[in-house]
Amino acid sequence: MVDYVFTARRIEKGSFGSEPGPVRFLEVPAGAGAPAPDHQVRKTAWIRAVQDVAAGRTNPVTGQPIGDIVIYVHGYNHDPATMLARLRNLREGLEAEGFTGAVVGFDWPSADSALNYLEDRWDARQTAYLLMREGIESFVRMQRPECEINLHVMAHSMGSFVVREAFDYADDRRSVASVSWSISQVLLFGADVAAGSLADGQPKSSSLYRHCNRVTNFFNHYDSVLSLSNIKRIGVAPRAGRVGLPVDSPRKAVNVDCSARFKAVADAYRDDPFAGHRWYFTDRTFLRDAYETIMGDTDRHGITTREQAGEALAMKAAPVAQG
Repeated sequence: MVDYVFTARRIEKGSFGSEPGPVRFLEVPAGAGAPAPDHQVRKTAWIRAVQDVAAGRTNPVTGQPIGDIVIYVHGYNHDPATMLARLRNLREGLEAEGFTGAVVGFDWPSADSALNYLEDRWDARQTAYLLMREGIESFVRMQRPECEINLHVMAHSMGSFVVREAFDYADDRRSVASVSWSISQVLLFGADVAAGSLADGQPKSSSLYRHCNRVTNFFNHYDSVLSLSNIKRIGVAPRAGRVGLPVDSPRKAVNVDCSARFKAVADAYRDDPFAGHRWYFTDRTFLRDAYETIMGDTDRHGITTREQAGEALAMKAAPVAQG
């Protein structure tokens, strides 16, 4: 099995480092522990290969091929090997639920040190436009007339900041702003982005909401990485991945409280002090929710992993029967 990655990391001493560089398109073989420069292929060949993998379904009405591409955007404190491991977690987890499309990774340049938070955030902002220009925009422009492809984004931690900045960039870019385009589903989990910035009418997120069908924010009150008490976070506003979306978020925004689900499985992660931030990658209930969200066949209130909790939606604490 090949994993598809496009990376904005500079090559340093024969491997991908933690500084920004030109975008390269990679086909990473199953036995590789990390993306490497010799995995590079031509962009057009890479996009065609991803489209071929994506076209895994048939439209029951038209009989024509239909498929899905999920772009995964990682958070800070990730080296290429960690990014690849998380990408594989998501791909394999979604496939176990029945997903037949393609899951690709955007590897923006972050370091492998938790102390590098501020520099990672700077690099995230600087390379967000590459996610749009080389990834999302390329897929939009290279749609095949004989195959309907739905494009989705899954962003973890600071990757949510990258995605928000990328959408904002798109509306400033004349060649994209002049074209009618849209992403189907945007899933934010453990989002390291100010909750208030995702409110209705906020200029920081207006482009994100304008160019997608739905934004789903999965949050966990037990996420210690996003706590205001974290020394790296002094002076930083409450994050959407810990406190959820504001009450005045747009109608197309969906808030899913995962706190009860994480608390129910926390013992399985007791050796990981940061489990509250990264448990999503291996939890079958979350991955089932993500699959149903991506497929878009069910109303937000009808997804099998969720229940109504007062005015809000919450992920069920008990495991849901797997598909």
